Amino acid sequence: MKRLIVSAVGWLFAMAMSAGAGEDWYPSKYGEGDTLGAINNLSPEGVVKAAQLVRTGKTYPLGVVTGPETPAYPPRSFSLTVLQGGDGTGATQGANLATGNDDLMFAWLGVGSQIDGLGHMGLNHVYYNGHRATDFVSPTGLTKLSIDKLPPIVTRGVLIDMARFFGKKMLSAGTVFNRSEIVAQAETQGVSIGKGDVVLFHTGWQTLAGQDNTRFMSGQPGLGVEGAEYLASLGVVAVGADTWGLEVVPFEDDSMQFPVHPILLAKNGVYILENMNVGPLASDEAWEFLFVLGQARFEGAVQGIINPVAIR
Repeated sequence: MKRLIVSAVGWLFAMAMSAGAGEDWYPSKYGEGDTLGAINNLSPEGVVKAAQLVRTGKTYPLGVVTGPETPAYPPRSFSLTVLQGGDGTGATQGANLATGNDDLMFAWLGVGSQIDGLGHMGLNHVYYNGHRATDFVSPTGLTKLSIDKLPPIVTRGVLIDMARFFGKKMLSAGTVFNRSEIVAQAETQGVSIGKGDVVLFHTGWQTLAGQDNTRFMSGQPGLGVEGAEYLASLGVVAVGADTWGLEVVPFEDDSMQFPVHPILLAKNGVYILENMNVGPLASDEAWEFLFVLGQARFEGAVQGIINPVAIR
């Protein structure tokens, strides 16, 4: 009897650990085997509707300039070398004396403004829709969930100004916002968040980049766990902010590491956009806009350096 009790306890413990590892969040609601996640909420009808938000034709680059001094999560780095066919004074080509330059880049794809694909973070080596790392991750690239497989993301964008909500130009590291704060500020701005939207947050944190990179990377204001679950429940395609990692750091629970990332990416198939240049949008009170992203299609890539465009 004692052995039976011990075995039963062990079985229950194993089941609890298994549930914690993710069997409660896959298969995805978008279908077993799906690899696109919340991008399934995009539609031609949504594009047409979002295009109707364009009234002035003003465009906003949401990507920051990426260079060797761009702050990045360690050990990520960026380096560019310009190559010439000589020293700039040598031989030319053809009767028209054609000359040119080329460039060679050594960089992590998670530097500067970036999109996190669904293969970026998971739980216990299980990623979106139950895809296990042993089945799709290789040193030469992902065979599933890679950035090159994504269609263009063209949809309605919504900016929620959390700096304005807290009455500050820049929020402090560790300042968290969740459902109640998001809902309250959205109501103040007179906007709603809906299925298929891309939601961006303004915290003012990006003003530190290039000015005090040490402080910029030491922490950040950001999205909390409940806020992530709320946004995912609305069917948004992507969530981003003007911070290096979207979620609040220090984390709400110091026993966790980047808890928001797997909630969005692994459990819900919602993409993450980091280091978004949303300051000009906030200054113009551009709370909704046409969002356009055609990411670089590097085969097998986990992430990608991006420059989405907001159009009003």
